[in-house]
Amino acid sequence: MYCTMNTADRLGNLIDPDGFYFLPVKNNEQKEVLMMKKNKWLIVLSAIGIHICIGSVYAWSVLTKPIMQAMGFTLQETTWTFSLAILFLGLSAGFLGSYVEKHGPRRSGLVSTVFFGLGMFGTAFALSQHSLPLMYLFYGVIGGIGLGTGYITPVSTLVKWFPNNRGLATGLAIMGFGFASLIAGPVMQLLIAKYGLINNFIILGCIYMIVMTASSLYLEPPKAAPVTEAKAKLASVPAATQTQYTVNEAMKTWQFYALWWIFFTNITCGIGLLAVASPMAQEVIHMTPLAAASMVGIIGLLNGLGRIVWSTISDYIGRRNTYILFFLIEIAAFYLLASVSDSFLFQALIFLIITCYGGGFSCMPAYLSDLFGTKQLSAIHGRILTAWGLAGIAGPLLLSWIKETTNSYSITLYFFSGCFVLSLLIAVILKLKTQKSM
Repeated sequence: MYCTMNTADRLGNLIDPDGFYFLPVKNNEQKEVLMMKKNKWLIVLSAIGIHICIGSVYAWSVLTKPIMQAMGFTLQETTWTFSLAILFLGLSAGFLGSYVEKHGPRRSGLVSTVFFGLGMFGTAFALSQHSLPLMYLFYGVIGGIGLGTGYITPVSTLVKWFPNNRGLATGLAIMGFGFASLIAGPVMQLLIAKYGLINNFIILGCIYMIVMTASSLYLEPPKAAPVTEAKAKLASVPAATQTQYTVNEAMKTWQFYALWWIFFTNITCGIGLLAVASPMAQEVIHMTPLAAASMVGIIGLLNGLGRIVWSTISDYIGRRNTYILFFLIEIAAFYLLASVSDSFLFQALIFLIITCYGGGFSCMPAYLSDLFGTKQLSAIHGRILTAWGLAGIAGPLLLSWIKETTNSYSITLYFFSGCFVLSLLIAVILKLKTQKSM
């Protein structure tokens, strides 16, 4: 197989669209091509395996009432468990990204497995002891570290396997995180009804550890392989090169902080809307609780679909244009949502916003690789994910504070629309100031 379009890694070697490294050879003993034993689509499946397990955190709302009823905890006390998990997801991703780059996806995936599994089993113990602090420790802190490590583990690897389709590759994995609640929610309800709340965490913990261990053991970046003289000549053809940044170098650029802000804004407003979608639908357009619950289910589906659809689109129109499009849509959608009273339009606007919310997650790793290369992508992506940890607390708190102060959702939605105006300006500046086509 001869490649007609190649990209170059930081050493100047060529990579074909399937992710094989081609190295020039100098003697007859190196003329055979070493075929990769790893299947790149199984690599994708392994990444999805990890993300669909840790993404079950998005089904936390299914556990809220059972925990409150069994333990006597308040809604605020129970919800803080989820907020802590998202906070430590962002913090661990930010500080353990360098560990992922240094030790590779296999070891970091196993580390994620241990922490997330311990978080599940520890939560079962905490509930058996009726201990709120232990639940915060195991599910929020320890489980959150497993979330963050697992989230960034496959990203850099997938980008290297799919150098010409970075958006598609990362979108496939991160799609699993978005879809997870659709699977985990019903499974949790079934397990709680049949085996009880505590056994639910034990059973799921065992399943997650098996799936995540198998997925982690298969994950591996593409290896350099000797090639024939024909491909050696091809490798000598000049190829487009890209500056490869370390995480410290990336953090010294204004582009990094611009991306951090637009990521933070997109998550803060999106997760704030997710937190109140059901009660807002019941209060504003008088949906029944059952209809509102159905709407939330569709939101979970579109959250996942938005990740793969938008990331694929970004491979064609570029990441810069994709984020500009996100913010144009969200400015209009949040503004209209503040005054809409029609049920169909209300749901359509929310669904549109959620696809952009999900797409913002899946397009970000590819955007980072466009700007900073793949040398330390996991570490750089991890630093950006600190925005998620902070937004997971800021979004719901900001929305609830404005709602309680003004007794209206409209002011919050107008405020979110204004936030996206600033993000749009930053996204346009990024497009104008960055020269490389994305």
